[in-house]
Amino acid sequence: MDKIEPLGDVLAFYDSHPINESQILEKLELEGIAPDAITASDLSRHDQDHYGGLPSNDALAELARIGPGCHVLDVCSGMGGPARYFADRLGCRVTGIDLNTERVAAARRLTALVGLDDRVRFENANALAMPFDDATFDVVVSQEGFCHIPDKQRLVAECGRVLKPGGRIAFTDILVTDRMTQETRDRLSRGMAFHDLATEADYRAALERAGCEVVEVVDLGETWRDILADRLAMYRSLEDQTVARYGRAHFDKWDEAYSFFVGLYRTGELGGGRFLARRR
Repeated sequence: MDKIEPLGDVLAFYDSHPINESQILEKLELEGIAPDAITASDLSRHDQDHYGGLPSNDALAELARIGPGCHVLDVCSGMGGPARYFADRLGCRVTGIDLNTERVAAARRLTALVGLDDRVRFENANALAMPFDDATFDVVVSQEGFCHIPDKQRLVAECGRVLKPGGRIAFTDILVTDRMTQETRDRLSRGMAFHDLATEADYRAALERAGCEVVEVVDLGETWRDILADRLAMYRSLEDQTVARYGRAHFDKWDEAYSFFVGLYRTGELGGGRFLARRR
């Protein structure tokens, strides 16, 4: 397989993301919870860096039939919130992979903090060249991580490769509509580190080519329109913390990029989908 160069813009995007280890622990401290008393449930209120929070985890887990005995791969696992939630609530084993070394290290520390490191582990790895044997996992999941990865066909093929026959892939991602212009794609790439955003049809075709049968696709565009407006307000509520940590210029740049992104759900240029497919 060809060598894959690191995606520097994606790494930089998450190196200065408003949701980070320090911010999570500060929120728990404000709640009066001592570090040695933090539980997985406590963490799960603040460590879910995806749209819809815990209900979205539950919807994805139900769709993919995650339960005891399952070995789950979380692609683009970030701070590890969903991985810990699945292991704690459903009794499965979870392996998470992420390109960002700092977020992998933070995910490991948070997981050890709540005593789940016997069931949840994280690796620094590229989703386009996963360090796993064929047919390793029962389930592959991801939540709004694929948007940062170029070459969706190669990405989906890798997910299919590491799935056992009959295994399930369940993921959510940002989707483009036919209203999207190249100028807007370019601006999203610069501001949000999105790469080669796909349509629903693109993902259906990629899954079929990867040997997976598409079972269900749920349209999330309208739901995300409201969720993202609330998420923008949440990020703005962290203005003082973000400015203190990264500077005023960074906050202003982030706010401009995210506001533009959220607005595309009101104009119908962006949508979202929850996919379930089964490896043949």
